[in-house]
Amino acid sequence: MPPVRRIAATTGSITTSLMVALRAIDMTSTLITPTPTGEADAAATIAPYATGLTGVNQTVNMIFKDSLWWSLGILALIVLILRLLEIAWAKLRHVSAMSLTADQQGYWKSSQWSWMPSLKKNLTYAPFWRKRHNREIRLSSALNIGTLPSRLHSVILGGYLISNIVYMFYLDWSQENHYALAAEVRGRSGTLAVVNMVPLIILAGRNNPLISLLKVSFDTYNLLHRWMGRMVVLETLVHTIAWAGVQVAAAGWDSLGQKIRHETFIASGFGGTICLLFIFFLSLGPVRHAFYETFLNVHIVLALLVFALTLVHCASAAIPGGLPQLPWMIAIFLLWFLERFARMLRLAYNNWSSKRGWTEAVVEALPGECSRVTMHLPRHVDVSPGTHAYVRFMGVSAWENHPFSIAWVEHHPDESDRVLGEKAPAEKPGAVIRKGTTSVSFVIGAHTGFTRQLFDTASRAATQTIRIKAAMEGPYAGHHSLDSYGHAVLFAGSTGITHQLSYLKPLLEGFNNGTIATRRVTLVWVMRDTEALEWVRPWMDEILRMPRRREILNIRLFVTRPKNSKEIISASSTVQMLPGRPGISTILQREVEQQVGAMVVTVCGPGALADDVRQAVREVQCAENVVDFVEESFTW
Repeated sequence: MPPVRRIAATTGSITTSLMVALRAIDMTSTLITPTPTGEADAAATIAPYATGLTGVNQTVNMIFKDSLWWSLGILALIVLILRLLEIAWAKLRHVSAMSLTADQQGYWKSSQWSWMPSLKKNLTYAPFWRKRHNREIRLSSALNIGTLPSRLHSVILGGYLISNIVYMFYLDWSQENHYALAAEVRGRSGTLAVVNMVPLIILAGRNNPLISLLKVSFDTYNLLHRWMGRMVVLETLVHTIAWAGVQVAAAGWDSLGQKIRHETFIASGFGGTICLLFIFFLSLGPVRHAFYETFLNVHIVLALLVFALTLVHCASAAIPGGLPQLPWMIAIFLLWFLERFARMLRLAYNNWSSKRGWTEAVVEALPGECSRVTMHLPRHVDVSPGTHAYVRFMGVSAWENHPFSIAWVEHHPDESDRVLGEKAPAEKPGAVIRKGTTSVSFVIGAHTGFTRQLFDTASRAATQTIRIKAAMEGPYAGHHSLDSYGHAVLFAGSTGITHQLSYLKPLLEGFNNGTIATRRVTLVWVMRDTEALEWVRPWMDEILRMPRRREILNIRLFVTRPKNSKEIISASSTVQMLPGRPGISTILQREVEQQVGAMVVTVCGPGALADDVRQAVREVQCAENVVDFVEESFTW
């Protein structure tokens, strides 16, 4: 009767599988100090299962490889279909509503599907538990262990993790030879570790094509990347333990060192495991958050080392053509190279022109310990609202680059071809602009490391302003267009104003040109004191001077720690300044009462503010209104 396969469904079975190879170490001393007969038995029943494909169920391994990749591919396809439907619906709403007045957009105000509000409230916008999502979990002022995933993210992660556990422990548990079972564990865990490395490296890249294709934020991919990395570490550790247990049982403890020192195949595999364990411990929340910049640089080096060692491990196996996983490792290296090459192309294209030279940045040290940075790019670069870019500065930790929201964009026409006193040739305005240059501005809060060094460098200048060579990589993201919504409510906390500010000018211009559906915009900015107004004063002044601004834009400024009550001044009914913290739920309820068409609520700021806004959006979900939610965040 053929052996019966069954899935390990109990903790005892899983523990047995993890430790089955190590139990061999506790066998009788005959195995450790073998007699001639014992040596023959070990050679026949143990040693063949230490390396190679003996005992490895390669057929099932390939089935689970296909299952894992297909499941991830199907998930991506489902997201793509949903995104295409969402884009088509938004386009229909945009085209039909942009010529309507506020009172005529009633059709788009109500949900066309009765189940949609409940889906948003209980799954799409829901945190993992109760209210907390992006607010950091702190054990002390210096100990931060990260954030919780959303409910939707938890469902996806749960399915991924459970499927990996099931695949790893779907074994022939009826085998009498425990060393054959250990070989099956070794083959399965090693295969799954390399299988998971492929999506792991794809999700790690900021030039990942799935970001723009699926319009899913890099923050979400970063979350999936972290959990995939943890699964790779677990599977690699199981793989190594399964090999070591059988090897010790076959030839004793001394043979481990001998194999590691003298066999490339074993040395590369063992070295890769050690590097992965270092990555795991360095990536633990408290360590990663306390030393993020160091972690990031070490992480890149160790990850590249892991891939190189795994490639050598697969290529040096005593099997013709190497291990079956070798082509996958080659693909991983190609993916890594292409992503890095794409970064280099972006950097070179954005920041150098044979006609105008290199990018130059003006860095101003402002009150409230912030730097206002304006990068003058040597060419025209299209920048959508809601985007961010990675910036670096020569002489200020030049090897480091960090993401910051783009607050303001100015395009300058090319004047170089004009002759003094001569009329310029007739060209379309767009063509003239595209031949010119672009200035991109950021507001960077001074915290620690790179941002503190940048602020201090500018502060030491006589005018508290410096000009410095710089480089911008991007822009990235910008997936969320607000043009199809009749009503937009933008929440910002501290420097999060930069993300929301990038939408205001395009919305006002679209309103004046009649090209958008938006008829009401409310900006809520929470700041510690009025010094924060200096960060965006030149841009906000320009917005307040724009035609018909009062018809569409309302601004509410909340100052949580005013230095003087006289600072709290409301300039007009459309620009109000208030002391204290805002009642997010109350504000949103009032906005819903005055809702125009479909509403979008966006937030960019500290995790506690984002969680309050998320909760308020969930509270107003009902069939009588459409309220979408967009959160801009970068969890690290």
